[in-house]
Amino acid sequence: MSTDARASRRAARERIARRRFRVSLLAVILALAVVVVAGAAASLVQGPRVSGVTVDAQAAIDSSGSRVIISASQALDDVTADQVEVTPDAPFTVDAAGREVGVRFTTPLDDDTEYRITIAGVRGVGGGPETTLETAFTTPKASVLVLERGEGDDVIYRTTLDANAERTEVFAAPEIDDFRSVPGTLVVSTREDDGSARLIRMNDDGTDQAEFALPGSGTIASLQISERGGRIGYTYTDVPASPGEAPEREAQLFTATLRAPADDPVPVEVSGEVPSVVTWQFVPDASAVLLIDFTSELVLTDPDTDADPGILGSAIAIDAIARGTFTAVVERIDSVVWIDLATGDEQQIVEPDPSPGQLGAVLPMPTVAADGAEGVDTVRQYAVLGDDGIPTAQRVVHVGADGEAREVMTVDMPEALLQTCLSPSGRYTAATVAADLAQNPYDTMTLPMPGDVETRIVETATGDEVATLPGFDVSWCAAGPQ
Repeated sequence: MSTDARASRRAARERIARRRFRVSLLAVILALAVVVVAGAAASLVQGPRVSGVTVDAQAAIDSSGSRVIISASQALDDVTADQVEVTPDAPFTVDAAGREVGVRFTTPLDDDTEYRITIAGVRGVGGGPETTLETAFTTPKASVLVLERGEGDDVIYRTTLDANAERTEVFAAPEIDDFRSVPGTLVVSTREDDGSARLIRMNDDGTDQAEFALPGSGTIASLQISERGGRIGYTYTDVPASPGEAPEREAQLFTATLRAPADDPVPVEVSGEVPSVVTWQFVPDASAVLLIDFTSELVLTDPDTDADPGILGSAIAIDAIARGTFTAVVERIDSVVWIDLATGDEQQIVEPDPSPGQLGAVLPMPTVAADGAEGVDTVRQYAVLGDDGIPTAQRVVHVGADGEAREVMTVDMPEALLQTCLSPSGRYTAATVAADLAQNPYDTMTLPMPGDVETRIVETATGDEVATLPGFDVSWCAAGPQ
């Protein structure tokens, strides 16, 4: 066979092979197109489905503002809060865009609880049938940090609320005065041999420690931390130059940033002066602070702005500032009032009938009110007085917004109720209780406490006991016992 003939036959075979490849490729493309079209058609027929869920369940019980993001199989038409149901009930807001629906919880959630989110009447942006999107997640069990002082080192430990739960030591030092925490971070105040304070930032497992710069060699008190603002605050007092002398600076309020503890702390000024402060609190979700100075004046000031401070009259105590309402519970000389920090308007708290006793501290339950203080339940301390006017017991009472009162727990004398705090969601009430104070003397720390003290935790709704923990300063508290 000639060379030309062989070349001709080779070319023919290659043409046939290329033709077969094109036919096969076209068949594959057509098949894929059929699958895609069929899938799209099926999706349109079935409507949107849940394709993924993102949630941080630990953050959801620690603080407000956690989000559950539900991703759908296709872009969605408008989704409103009216279409969303959360079980068990929890306040939330909704934002939706494209294939995602975000459910943001405006208060912390209960621990160890399954939450189910149902979104009804969901339709794809291109039309099609309505469907219901559903998902569920379970929050973890709560854990707390507690400070226990003892014969040896003072210890901050972590534990859960289970019976016989193990304790994990987080930090120990010869003298721990106070501590505050936010998720992931712990700030501890210790006392040195000369009586001056050290302030240490660390991870909440005790690692990666860094020391804060302080205004001088002195003591600090009323340590607090702002989760949103990433700042700490405390009152500072100089150690006197010699015994009997007055300190140059006394109970002045300073703030510092968590990110840069080595930076110099910043004094909080009011009208160009740094006042001495009786008590103070960070305003949640803001950079402002509310304080009472040595003249008993209640002042709202924002260190991050040049705005003039707000003078809100005389007061003797700041019990709490309610999240979500921008209102504070403040003790006047002759009454306890809600103050709207945005307007200065105030109203007296609802009085239960009959009264459970002589009113002490008032704590708002974590809830979102529709109109300022309206609709906010509270947990309150009362002293029960005998016929001779001497206290016989102390009560912790839940008082509804309508004034209905329900006892949460009672501490009978000679035991003493030193402080009450709520868990982030309000599910639990923690009470710091000291044994008979006549036989239980206070120590000599800057934050003095009786030697025999424990923290009792109960369910707020039922009063059922959950745990009893040795020590005080449970991490749910915004500040240490006063």
